[in-house]
Amino acid sequence: MIEDEQALVDAEAAFNRAMVTNDPAKIRRCISADWVLVTTERGPVSGTAVLDAIASGTLIHDSMTKQSIVVRALGDTGFVTGRGQNTGWFRGVPISADEWITDIYRRVDGRWLCELTHLTPASASDETA
Repeated sequence: MIEDEQALVDAEAAFNRAMVTNDPAKIRRCISADWVLVTTERGPVSGTAVLDAIASGTLIHDSMTKQSIVVRALGDTGFVTGRGQNTGWFRGVPISADEWITDIYRRVDGRWLCELTHLTPASASDETA
């Protein structure tokens, strides 16, 4: 794995760890100011809306893992795609997800920051890449 790709893997791991802290300040260090989350339920959701939901306790993550990772660095842009599982709470109701996740990163001042996260539900029959 080339150095930039390893840096993306490390950035992705840091992003996942930050999400399960449920600490918006820690998450903010992993994402750009314009980060967007794309979901099947709502389409594009602003990073501000996601962080506000976390700060208020409306959205809580208990676990977040990713496997079968595909990583590409293309200059100052890169992406990480993998099959992810997470658990937590939304509005007091337990949630869990099994998804294909693509995070698009941009290198800013030598650091990889996530610009966009796109979620696609996985099915039990999906083969891993």
